[in-house]
Amino acid sequence: MDQHEIERIARVALKELGVASTQLTIAPMEGRPGHWRIDIQTPHGRESLKIRCSEGTTAQWVREQIFDQYNSLQ
Repeated sequence: MDQHEIERIARVALKELGVASTQLTIAPMEGRPGHWRIDIQTPHGRESLKIRCSEGTTAQWVREQIFDQYNSLQ
């Protein structure tokens, strides 16, 4: 799964969570293959989500990680 796919999935998931118009930055985590950091601007400030994905990871798995972590921030 590449950065563009992760960004597309993240934008859709965040829109479903009610965070439709947000600034979003996605970057691989240094020294941790398959780990990505998603920085988002929320109504409460800047937050970071960390997801794991690799070859064969489904969009649903990425979506679930985003939902779980974002909901734990609230």
